[in-house]
Amino acid sequence: MAKIHFIGGEKGGVGKSVVARVLAQYFIDRELPFVGFDSDRSHGALLRFYTAYASAVVVDRYESLDQIVETAIEHPGKRVLVDLAAQTHEPLVKWMDESGVLEMTEEAGYSITYWHVMDNGRDSVDLLQKLVDRFGARLDYVIVLNHVRGDNFDLFDASPVKERIVELKGRILNLRRLHEPVINKIDTGSTSFWAAQNRGEDGNRTLGILERQRVKVWLRNAYEEVDRAGV
Repeated sequence: MAKIHFIGGEKGGVGKSVVARVLAQYFIDRELPFVGFDSDRSHGALLRFYTAYASAVVVDRYESLDQIVETAIEHPGKRVLVDLAAQTHEPLVKWMDESGVLEMTEEAGYSITYWHVMDNGRDSVDLLQKLVDRFGARLDYVIVLNHVRGDNFDLFDASPVKERIVELKGRILNLRRLHEPVINKIDTGSTSFWAAQNRGEDGNRTLGILERQRVKVWLRNAYEEVDRAGV
């Protein structure tokens, strides 16, 4: 069965694109064929860091969004990775409802997993509640607690929506914090996570030895979490 992975969270700045990049690198390193779609028109991370694997998708155009499902159906051996920009929930839901995207999953042979990326704020909890209220058991959920954006997730842990996610057999993952100067250097250099770990043939050393080691350790931990998600 083809697998479509939407990386969302609706709120800006929670780290959706970092999670999308981790998944892209995971697929590459695990030799899992995938196709990427990027909905951010101004700062598309997949288009910037994984150009060979990604193309643009326009969330407010049905013909553009249709490419996501059509790609999954036509290439069942490939994962489809969709990096959702902030504030794309409403047009995405409208497209899914009016196109019957969830109703045709079994017949067409694909599944949909929604990765809700969270910081430690109340907004992330409320947005997750809104998502679950809207889709219930019709979606497969992966909740990513992004420690790059906060360490204390007590609000989520005490919320009714966490209990609901557990009831729906959703997975709750933790993305550890990566030293901020390191991630800033990676982003400034438009560097993939693979390149960040390895010294280039030209001898370019954007990151120091221990900085590269920190990326390796961080990515290894992230992969262990992704393994639990069953991608």
